[in-house]
Amino acid sequence: MSLDRISITRLGPSFRWPNGQRVGVIFNVAYEGWSDGQTPGIGPMGNPLKPGHFDVNAASWGLYGPTRGIWRALEIAGRHQIPLSVMVNGVLAEKWPETVRGIHAAGHEIVAHSYGMDVIPIYLDEAGQRENIRRSTGLIADVTGEQPTGWISPRGTGSPIHAALLAEAGFQHQGDCNDDDLPYLETYASGDIVGLPLTMDINDLPSAVRYGNNARQMLEQFEDTVRACLDRETGPLFFDVTIHTHVYGRPAGAWVFDEIMRQTKALEGVWIGTRAAAAAHARAFLKTGGGR
Repeated sequence: MSLDRISITRLGPSFRWPNGQRVGVIFNVAYEGWSDGQTPGIGPMGNPLKPGHFDVNAASWGLYGPTRGIWRALEIAGRHQIPLSVMVNGVLAEKWPETVRGIHAAGHEIVAHSYGMDVIPIYLDEAGQRENIRRSTGLIADVTGEQPTGWISPRGTGSPIHAALLAEAGFQHQGDCNDDDLPYLETYASGDIVGLPLTMDINDLPSAVRYGNNARQMLEQFEDTVRACLDRETGPLFFDVTIHTHVYGRPAGAWVFDEIMRQTKALEGVWIGTRAAAAAHARAFLKTGGGR
């Protein structure tokens, strides 16, 4: 069976989010883990160690996620009654199953995020990609009793054939794309899947770690973005607000996630939902001939 894409159908200006809203906002939490012997590629110290040395500082920094960060993110979302899309690596279901059960029990969407952050599809051959999909989703399903319907690869980097493999495996949406303001439908011989771009404008890791911004600057970026979407744009849009449990899962940054949720709930003309809900809504619209 060919893994080439057959067609792509994009949304037009008549599309609206549920309740007729023009702008959609999705709150993501990146809950990330690494395979044994691997550490985050970016650590809090900035300067990498010499090759061949295990970075215990970066490893400990990453472990804040399952220890404290995920619970703080869930508490904030619960207080605002906002559903999250939580990217979860299979290794976390394997090593910290109680945290993954907690996410699922709270009613949030779990988005498969590969086995570990070091397992990036582009580095794998076709058989390796299939096995990584099977292993990652199986570990999550074993813990929650439910198969994830969405996937985002580490660093949002799949492979030229990965979306087709996800469609074949029954996934409904994938976020390894940055080429549109809206979801779109990709059709393969193996089935179809919604491409739901992972927007990076309001994301703690590039903001704080890559660019050295403080937390308040992420809040300002949100405020500027939402006002641009509501006051200057006229067509349908959506954007993500993303924190990582080992970055802004900490008190110094978690307050921004809290404040952005508070402000978003007070806005008129904005729909708040999960990636699964966004993909299902876009798919239904496209299937009725609303695409171009």
